[in-house]
Amino acid sequence: MKTLAHRGLSASYPENTLIAFQQAAKLDCWGVEFDVHLTKDNQLVVIHDESINRTSNGKGFVKDMTLEELRTFDYGSWFSPEFAGQQIPTLAEVLEIFKNTHHQINIEIKSDVFEYPGIEMLVANQIEAFQLKDRVIVSSFNHETIMRFQQMMPSVDCALLFASLIINLEDYVRQFNCNAIHIPYYYGMRSIIQRVIKQGMTVRAYTVNDEKITQQMQQLGVDAVFSDKGIL
Repeated sequence: MKTLAHRGLSASYPENTLIAFQQAAKLDCWGVEFDVHLTKDNQLVVIHDESINRTSNGKGFVKDMTLEELRTFDYGSWFSPEFAGQQIPTLAEVLEIFKNTHHQINIEIKSDVFEYPGIEMLVANQIEAFQLKDRVIVSSFNHETIMRFQQMMPSVDCALLFASLIINLEDYVRQFNCNAIHIPYYYGMRSIIQRVIKQGMTVRAYTVNDEKITQQMQQLGVDAVFSDKGIL
């Protein structure tokens, strides 16, 4: 079963930090997944939440601070004191880690709360700069973001993220230039998901940290799972 290291090797290291990605890069998993936001000074940074409250010793929204300001905070000690001093990474720093590995790179654009005007072009520019078009998957819960990105970089694989299922899923996905959806794993057995799998759609499931659930997903025809453990 193919797995993607969710936010780096986040079961053992603070999520979305360089050390979590450095350790994930050592794994023989299929890919890695991480989240991208935009700072006040238009820098792409890798962090899951819109705010830094949960994963740092600071407070506030990423969009309201410059990269320099964001880097005055500690993004490791919340997880364990041994990781004190971890900084918020840029997208470029993370891509640098994986540019010469075998891993597929899933960049989730976190524009579903704050839209971040221009973020799609900035992400496309970084993919181009690192020559990673053939190894990147761009996903988002904001499907307008996916549509805009596809207009800029139609050759890059994209996936639509869903937190819940919709009626006429197949017809909806056909509006986009992609053949992949990412869903919560517990929807894998739903009839609508089984139908689209049989029709040839790629379905990947998040977030799976249990080997038995991984086996169940494989039996259901799910293509890959996102796991905090990297490998199950």
